[in-house]
Amino acid sequence: MADKRIMQMRDRQQRVFRIASDPTRYGLTLKLIAADSGLHYDSVRAYAAGETTMPMNAFSALIDVIPDELLSYLVGKDRAIVRVPDAIDHDEIEDACRDYLETKGRAHHKNSPGGREISDCEREALAEKAVPLRVAK
Repeated sequence: MADKRIMQMRDRQQRVFRIASDPTRYGLTLKLIAADSGLHYDSVRAYAAGETTMPMNAFSALIDVIPDELLSYLVGKDRAIVRVPDAIDHDEIEDACRDYLETKGRAHHKNSPGGREISDCEREALAEKAVPLRVAK
């Protein structure tokens, strides 16, 4: 059972670093992540490749370097890391709501992957869009 959890964590790590370093999404290079987090480059590379399970102190060092919505993948399904706001930016909440509603509207379109039903890929995208809205609860 422990081996399965280790492999799941390493898979999650790989996903986080793959998305973070995608130039069309976040464009964070491993060198930049290492420099900004204070972690050694070889350690970051090993976490990104899934060669090593990231310890808690490394996870903590990535806060404020890798966006919270990506770090949320590391804590498991149905969990999210959210920043507690100092003040509420109503314009930011409006933008997040509109983004979620636009994504949901496209998911219910007859030409979407699941037709009028929400497909698994659309459900995942909607869950990501909902993360910023969880703070407003």
